[in-house]
Amino acid sequence: MPDIQIKLFDNQNIRTLWDEKQEKWYFSIVDIIAALTESVDATAYWRKLKQRLKSEGNETVTNCHALKMVAKDGKSRLTDVADTEQILRIIQSIPSKKAEPFKLWLARTGSQRIDEISDPEIAIQRALVYYQKMGYSDKWISQRLRSIEIRKELTNEWDRAGIKQGLEYALLTDEITRSWSGMKTRDYKRLKGLHTESLRDNMTNAELVLNMLAELSTTEIAKKEKPTGLKANMTVANRGGKVARQARLQLEQETGKSVITGKNSKLLKKI
Repeated sequence: MPDIQIKLFDNQNIRTLWDEKQEKWYFSIVDIIAALTESVDATAYWRKLKQRLKSEGNETVTNCHALKMVAKDGKSRLTDVADTEQILRIIQSIPSKKAEPFKLWLARTGSQRIDEISDPEIAIQRALVYYQKMGYSDKWISQRLRSIEIRKELTNEWDRAGIKQGLEYALLTDEITRSWSGMKTRDYKRLKGLHTESLRDNMTNAELVLNMLAELSTTEIAKKEKPTGLKANMTVANRGGKVARQARLQLEQETGKSVITGKNSKLLKKI
């Protein structure tokens, strides 16, 4: 079942809905418009904006759909919603002073992303600063940054093999996670009480090391065998994950406790 919540944005109520199946947050478009514009009728504003965007061939509007949300009168009604990416694209089309900070943020984020593509070390440095500000321990940060490097080597192999970013990346990642931990990524995140948060950012040192071993093993096997296509790489992902699975089982046998834990970043930073 979707998880419906009300979030505050600049003293405005924004209705949100978490879809567990798709692992996405959805936001009420009219609530966003009401928060960002001076319009007395956000519904009418959205109706006109939607018509304009459709006439311009904007796919964001075409892909938006309606979900039931509780209205001000307490009744549940179908409401136009959009996911995070769609909402950000809609905001770009709103001529409002309140929307300007979001537009500037989008431009800055895009510029940073281009910088990181041309020089991956920039991304590592930004991640270091971010984790320090978030209060993670130096030991954990060191492991996390190393995991980013290992992940990059793995995705380079996937790119070579013709794997498509997005769904195919997710399927292979899920297979690696399932193979070493015994749980799909979604179930692992549910254990830790996560929604859209990064699973790796909520792993203990032991979990991170084993996940790194699984991805490193997958990368090394892929480099040797050079599989192409999703099916062949899925088999390699399973084998790479099993290397880490054996290490996990042996460690658990030696210590008498499970490596897999429900601890998330809040608990990790306290420790």
